[in-house]
Amino acid sequence: MKNKSFYTQLNKEQRYILNCCFFVFAINGIYAMSLGSLLPLISAEYGLKDTVSGALLSAHQVGNLISGFIAGILPLYLGRKKSIMFLCSFVVMGFSIMILTGNPILLILGFLFTGLSRGSISNFNNSVVNELSDSSPVALNILHSIFAVGALISPFLVILCTYISNEQGWKIAAGVMVFLCLISIFLFSRMKIDNAEKEAKKVKVSYGFLKNADFLISCGILFFYLCAEAAINGWMVKYFIDSHIMTIQYAQMLASLLWLVILVGRLTCAFLGDRISKKTLLLLTSFGTAAFYLLLLSTNNLKIITFAIMGLGFSMAGIYATTVSTVGNIIKLYPIAMGVLLVLGGMGAIIMPVLTGAISDAYGIAAGMGAIVVANVLMILCVILYALRSKAHAEADKAYVIN
Repeated sequence: MKNKSFYTQLNKEQRYILNCCFFVFAINGIYAMSLGSLLPLISAEYGLKDTVSGALLSAHQVGNLISGFIAGILPLYLGRKKSIMFLCSFVVMGFSIMILTGNPILLILGFLFTGLSRGSISNFNNSVVNELSDSSPVALNILHSIFAVGALISPFLVILCTYISNEQGWKIAAGVMVFLCLISIFLFSRMKIDNAEKEAKKVKVSYGFLKNADFLISCGILFFYLCAEAAINGWMVKYFIDSHIMTIQYAQMLASLLWLVILVGRLTCAFLGDRISKKTLLLLTSFGTAAFYLLLLSTNNLKIITFAIMGLGFSMAGIYATTVSTVGNIIKLYPIAMGVLLVLGGMGAIIMPVLTGAISDAYGIAAGMGAIVVANVLMILCVILYALRSKAHAEADKAYVIN
């Protein structure tokens, strides 16, 4: 199956599954990215400190981490469709908790539930699209481009709802998230998909891939990338507001601009997926991410910040999907490899937001955001290591063919 024509070779049922994954991933993007826009409003209404706010973002990522274990194992016993429908329902409970109470413990539970659903959907959609497209980087970049569409819409939804009902508008936005997630569950229920439970009798659950150096390096790239992505998306709006750089409306508009450019970047990566190597793509995007993030932190000039946001989003765009595609063959060989990849990578998204909040409380919001630079540097080191190993593999293959 060729990457550029994978969709045309699918039958009607497979196309529905793929289209369902694409549509639900857009909804996933809407509610996942709404948390950064909602956080200042929730924090203001319930009087939360930065450390607590950071804990809420990290709780969302903890749910994402837990989902990696559950979403990788549960389908072996319940089947993929029943599992994803069950796990998707947690986001409904999560946003309902946010609407009903300001108790910090319950809010942490609510954010954890949203992460549980987000991670489960990510695991399911990445695995299914990888399977149907034969590990096509084009298909995976299209999938994540559609996530970016939802993320792009998200701040506008929050702005619209707050315009309609001022301080209580965020609760209307949360109610919209609940409705969209109910639609997701309905769409999943209509899929005709093979149940993994049938395969469990034939396939032995193995963790042999954890000895694969290439897999571990890819986990490292994803870990540090998600450190940066989770902290930037979660704290960017609050950073701009607390630093008195801009108004909340302008900050939310920049959040949408970030995801608009990410969308363009992912479509660009999908276009280039068959034309340049994964090694080159990861090197360009990782160095670009670090450079534009440094530019973002170095100024209070709105024009330069806007330019930096555009460069940052374009650079970040293809890192996740391209990294997943680097281990596509391993994911197909080992049933739980995708879950482990998302778990190990997702740990970065858990650590960084709460670390940013703690540093912010101790030394100021600028210091907290500055800590993300370290994650960017470590991501670059992992990408360089991947590039060196990729070059070594290519030379070894060439020598084998000659011999």
